[in-house]
Amino acid sequence: MLSWLGSLVILLPTTLADLSPVLISVSVLVRTLLQTGLFIVAHDAMHGTLWPERPGANRAIGQSLLLLYAALPYSRCLANHRSHHLHAGTAQDPDHHREGRGNLASWFFGFMAAYLSPRQITALAILWLTIGALAAPTSASPLANVVLYCILPTLLSSLQLFVVGTFIPHRTTGRSAEPDLPHVPRSLDCPPWISLLCCYHFGYHWEHHALPHLAWHQLPKARRQFKDHINPPLPFAVSLIGR
Repeated sequence: MLSWLGSLVILLPTTLADLSPVLISVSVLVRTLLQTGLFIVAHDAMHGTLWPERPGANRAIGQSLLLLYAALPYSRCLANHRSHHLHAGTAQDPDHHREGRGNLASWFFGFMAAYLSPRQITALAILWLTIGALAAPTSASPLANVVLYCILPTLLSSLQLFVVGTFIPHRTTGRSAEPDLPHVPRSLDCPPWISLLCCYHFGYHWEHHALPHLAWHQLPKARRQFKDHINPPLPFAVSLIGR
């Protein structure tokens, strides 16, 4: 959260004309990674692993992070996520695609529609306009800065979380598509440093569903311990294009 706020304080007063395209691009990518981090820590809060000894503080931090992430309602996200773990890959899974809508684009837009509401969009618009107003006295490009460093990272982060945390691990391809077989989440077959950059180890998804009490940074250790039981580990490229 501090990194997210600090980067925003640094970048908002800048003027785009004074920055190189490379620096702007790197800044957007860093902001996207930090934006995703907000959700990942909030996700730990939903599992009660952020501050187990203080459930009230655990929930309050999770609520704050989801508010900063995209004005998401904590209670609804918590209920949906519990249903996801109980009914992963089935019709009762709120994050799963509708029958016949398993391709990336339609699944993503259906997934987003389930979490977006007019009230949430209005809250986000107010938040972004407020940030733009705060940046206006010091920057010649306040609205452009909000688009680049707030709106675009949020959109990219939502796609990152969906692809790595939902589409790849819960995609019904090959034998996992057989109706008589239980749904088994897939994990990315990549080293921890790539897993960290991909989505804070969210790609180690079999491990997360098998051991939901573990915090995000504990998943690489769990993968080393249970790698032989994962069904089946998929290289990142293969996960995206199928096989």
